[in-house]
Amino acid sequence: MNTHIFHNLFILAQGGTGSGGGGGLLGNPLVMMGLMVVMFYFLLIRPQQRQRKELQKRIDALQTGDRVVTTAGIHAIVHNIKDKTVVLKLAEGTMVEFDKPAIATVTKKKSAEAGASSDSK
Repeated sequence: MNTHIFHNLFILAQGGTGSGGGGGLLGNPLVMMGLMVVMFYFLLIRPQQRQRKELQKRIDALQTGDRVVTTAGIHAIVHNIKDKTVVLKLAEGTMVEFDKPAIATVTKKKSAEAGASSDSK
């Protein structure tokens, strides 16, 4: 099916069904630029915006005991949550305070426990 679509696009780029004329619809540089902008939006920008919104929801819903990974690659457990920062427990007796935007991934407490119990079986 994809081959058929690409074949049709190739024919349009050639100038239609072979009857004389200019460069066809896709021969116009402005149309090609517009198509590239649309492709970049749907392939790069939109998925990244969706991921950013999802991560922001997870950060806003942080709770004590959730497992997180920071942008520096530090794995920790949430110990305390403040307005703009989060205190993370790295090891027994080791607490470090990070800004909330420094959190890269969040794993909820219940799903982390379920994953640990299934790994031990």
